[in-house]
Amino acid sequence: MLLQLQNTILEKIATGQSLAETIDYLCREVEAQAHDVVSSVLLLDSDFRLRHLAGPSLPLEYTEAIDGIQIGPGVGSCGTAAFTGRPVMVDDIESHPYWEPYKGLALPLGLKACWSTPIIAGDKVLGTFAFYYRTARGPSDREQDIVRACVHLSAIAIERDQRIAERRRLAETDALTGLPNRSRFNEVLARVAQRPQVWSLLLIDLDNLKMVNDTFGHAAGDDLIRVAGHRIGDSAPDGMAFRLGGDEFAVIIPCIDTLRPADLATTLIERIKEPADCDGHLIYPAATLGGAVVMAGEGHDQVRQNADYALYHAKERARGQYVQYHSGLGTAIVERFRSVQEVGLALREDRIDAHYQPVVELATGRIIGFESLCRMTTRDGEIIPAAQFHEAMKDAHVGLDITDRMLERIAADCGRWRSMGLSFSRVGFNLTAADFHRGGLTRRIIDAFHRHGLPAGTIVAEVTESVYLTQKGTVVSDEIQAMRDVGIKVALDDFGTGFASLTHLLTMPVDIIKIDKYFVRRLSEADAGAVITRGLLEIARGLGIWVVAEGIEELSQAEQLLALDCKAGQGYYFARPMDRTAVEALLSIGNTIPSWSSLLLDGDQKLPRSAAG
Repeated sequence: MLLQLQNTILEKIATGQSLAETIDYLCREVEAQAHDVVSSVLLLDSDFRLRHLAGPSLPLEYTEAIDGIQIGPGVGSCGTAAFTGRPVMVDDIESHPYWEPYKGLALPLGLKACWSTPIIAGDKVLGTFAFYYRTARGPSDREQDIVRACVHLSAIAIERDQRIAERRRLAETDALTGLPNRSRFNEVLARVAQRPQVWSLLLIDLDNLKMVNDTFGHAAGDDLIRVAGHRIGDSAPDGMAFRLGGDEFAVIIPCIDTLRPADLATTLIERIKEPADCDGHLIYPAATLGGAVVMAGEGHDQVRQNADYALYHAKERARGQYVQYHSGLGTAIVERFRSVQEVGLALREDRIDAHYQPVVELATGRIIGFESLCRMTTRDGEIIPAAQFHEAMKDAHVGLDITDRMLERIAADCGRWRSMGLSFSRVGFNLTAADFHRGGLTRRIIDAFHRHGLPAGTIVAEVTESVYLTQKGTVVSDEIQAMRDVGIKVALDDFGTGFASLTHLLTMPVDIIKIDKYFVRRLSEADAGAVITRGLLEIARGLGIWVVAEGIEELSQAEQLLALDCKAGQGYYFARPMDRTAVEALLSIGNTIPSWSSLLLDGDQKLPRSAAG
């Protein structure tokens, strides 16, 4: 019988049956063979506490009471056996000192004696195997043979289970941070989603990992990931922090009634940004967070997608801060994704091209240059202005690809016009923050125009105030200075619609100011718009900066600007954006706008005398 039991248990171990089921079966079979015996198996955990594994004949209240008892000398039969590594026989629980604190649990159940044997593998105690007796006695010879066999089988089963658990732990643990990895995250997320509590998910991206890797090397980058992981793990609920890969982490909040997502996000941001020693370099980490709370009817996949939306939005609009998902946020981001896909396809199919709007000298009607404008042609032949796919332009990769495409097209067009003998001065070219932060911007512009035999003075680099505002350090200002040093003119576009414009003129001088159409539209109104426009023109004259007014759509606007001594303008009144063929046709009949120049020739009736001259 004992040999058959051994074979059955070994078969269960070999076929991968769970440890609990295997040991429970062992205990039941032993109790069937050894009458008047109650068996129990306890595991020893890493904190040296005994944990209930099997005891099919013991009441639940008893197993719960002894579960988690700290081992030590005189701690019952099992606690002492696990501590000493030797069998402990107590043949009378009622009178034995080891059982004094616990006999009130055992005696009412009719348990009068307890013999516990440590389960040992090598020199490590794994747990205990115990026989309880309903009479005050010790084990028989046959019972000793049974226990020796059971202890050996239990050791095999426990060791195998621990090896499997360790392999799984290693497979589910990020080696760099020690946090659970993406695989474990997926399991825990699915399990938490089954609970009745309202839970939340936070996603965390480190903001400066690439910069640290590029500047100080990957050893410093690894240290940054390691430090951030430890700080996130320390701040998150126990076992609920994960490294998903690269610079992305996640934290699950199992119940928001006990921990609010915004509070934890604030803690994480503050904790992460503390200075850190990364491979001998002092680094100031930073992180951006997005989060979502489960809503009625949502599964964990939807919550995760919502948190992704929030993180994406935070990285675009609130870097270094926390954004929580709200209704409608996903729609906006899905639209951006769709826009990015459409523009990416248009780039691959060569449907992104440059159109041009003339810049006119208001006093003469002479075309002094053009502003290049990005246009996308649909597969149906419709020409779409950039305003209709501006969401895609916010994606740094798409923006850089469009810049490269536009730069090559503009340089090629200007080179052809020059070779045709067509007269124009400069072409404006819009730049984004991503263009500056990629590095080498001035060299790329110069190289593109030199390939077509054009000097740097052909180019006007148009930069909005938003580019100024996004700069960290001196990246933007240094590049602007580099452009001006080689002869590229720099224009501050949409002037007056951002913040601290006058400060920008002091810290990063420009050659041209382009007054936004918002102010041009309000010239005829006796309000602050007209006053501000006059003030801007006075400031520009004082600083020796050329002014171009944008969005001129009516004759009266052109007249008022000329009266204010504005030098140049552009807008639908003079010409709409046109393709390269239309530009060639326009320049081939002269370098003035016909409708405007004819009004100038009419004399003083339309224009103030000072302007007509």
